[in-house]
Amino acid sequence: MHPLAERISNQDERALAKAISTVENDSEEKLELLKDIHPMTGRAHYIGMTGSPGAGKSSLVNRLITYLRKQGLTVGVVAVDPTSPFSGGALLGDRVRMAEHFTDPGVFIRSMGTRGSLGGLSRTTKETVRLMDAFGFDVILIETVGVGQSELDIMKIADTIAVVLNPGSGDVVQVFKAGIMEIADLFVVNKADLSGVPKLLAELESMLDIVKHDAPWRPPIVKTVSVRNEGLEELWEKMQEHFAYSKKSGEREARRKTSLEREVIEVVHAEMMKKLVEQEESRDKSWIEEVTSGSVDPYSAAVRLLEDYVGRQSLRGRGWEGEKERSFDGEG
Repeated sequence: MHPLAERISNQDERALAKAISTVENDSEEKLELLKDIHPMTGRAHYIGMTGSPGAGKSSLVNRLITYLRKQGLTVGVVAVDPTSPFSGGALLGDRVRMAEHFTDPGVFIRSMGTRGSLGGLSRTTKETVRLMDAFGFDVILIETVGVGQSELDIMKIADTIAVVLNPGSGDVVQVFKAGIMEIADLFVVNKADLSGVPKLLAELESMLDIVKHDAPWRPPIVKTVSVRNEGLEELWEKMQEHFAYSKKSGEREARRKTSLEREVIEVVHAEMMKKLVEQEESRDKSWIEEVTSGSVDPYSAAVRLLEDYVGRQSLRGRGWEGEKERSFDGEG
């Protein structure tokens, strides 16, 4: 067993932090580590929290952590913050908002900057969640900013997906357009002490009538005022209700199966890309000139690269190296 995996099984928090860094940095030992921790996963309740900026997600997550800790539950948090396209840095605001939990041994918070990545971020976030699950947290909260494609992808790992909205922001139409209406398991109307709540509730109910009219689970709508700790008990109750429903109906198992299938393909894709790039770095890349001059189109070049790569792997598997390998330009 990988040393970090063994330490994680013994709930060594420093080992968990180091393991997440190993995953983020795409270390060579990453796959071995993830392979060893996999049998330890599957016990935690994964909760995805998403919604547009300004909806109060971070404040809500912060208060929810406090509530869960009072229930005797341990909590892991993965907070995804956007990275600046100019400086390359990320203002990890969740670290500021959740500072009160840093000394609590029952809470582990990891903020992650997007670094301009979509697919890579999604995979890294999922792997971080798996590591937290293996550590033994009861609940893992995954918080993302916005309702774009990357958020939808990350959310697909969650057992329960909560979309946080606030009145007067026009969020409902955006949520409907983004397709998140279909994957939301519950809606949270935060800042419910503001005006415009009845209008927002009516819009949500109307949208649900369209999208979920014949669905076995109709997402409940919970009103909260996070700064006053209002609605947290009902929010947790609805999250537990959905979790129980998903296990009883088989939905959790179906989601897990789909997520694992997607992860396998993502790993294959990432590893093949890494090896393909390494192969091309050591060659003359004559195809660049061919594509640039127009003698070869990009799609044909891509197919030839892939065929060449697959062919080389096949030949290496048979121990047939060197001059027998077909070169990119078809000679030999």
